[in-house]
Amino acid sequence: MVPWLGPDDPFPPVEHALGETSGAPGLLAASSDLLPWRILDAYRQGIFPWYSDGQPVLWWSPDPRMILVPGEFKVSPSLRKTLKRVLRDASWEVRVDADFAGVMRSCAQAPRRGQRGTWITAEIVDAYSALHRLGNAHSIETWHEGKRVGGLYGVSLGRMFFGESMFAHVTDASKIALAALVGHLRRHEIEMIDCQQNTSHLASLGGREIARKAFVAHVHKAVAAEPIVWRFDKTALLDVLPNAA
Repeated sequence: MVPWLGPDDPFPPVEHALGETSGAPGLLAASSDLLPWRILDAYRQGIFPWYSDGQPVLWWSPDPRMILVPGEFKVSPSLRKTLKRVLRDASWEVRVDADFAGVMRSCAQAPRRGQRGTWITAEIVDAYSALHRLGNAHSIETWHEGKRVGGLYGVSLGRMFFGESMFAHVTDASKIALAALVGHLRRHEIEMIDCQQNTSHLASLGGREIARKAFVAHVHKAVAAEPIVWRFDKTALLDVLPNAA
């Protein structure tokens, strides 16, 4: 039985999440509220919200957990060529937090293989926009000729980045934003990006699964550390392409 959380109820231990033999492995709890403090409390414990319109707010902590170690980010030969071109060409930019809500809306509209509709509801956009105003959520955006053509967003606490979603309107635009994020996090010696759930796309970029116990142990340490500065541009790509200059 998944517990229902009242306004002041704490999350149950992540070990209480439903297991692989259930119909919803990783489901931990449900609630009616999606307040900023509740979301931040969830991330600090290795929990995240994921639900659709018409459902209560569902809180998850899957085991294993998909992560991307910045030092393990894979740059294919074709992506390497693209990133070098972006560095040379002034018409390409990487901006941080220029249009956070717009990035979320573009992520919501992006087609997903095997999915109908989106989990990025109006309620999700409002909640994460509130986190953005608090300085806890950020967007990394790829711009070409003055137009936003790709990007991603996520939550930052201490020295931990929790990736949420990405989109691309032109080929590799989301990968450019991710590569710039990875370069920035490498500069700050960030050890892990949370990717939540396994996808072949993330695996192709170097993502891998680790046990929930190891993930939560790292999160507890990382979120308590001093936060990093969220200001960078496309020169962060030099940290994933050391021979590009």
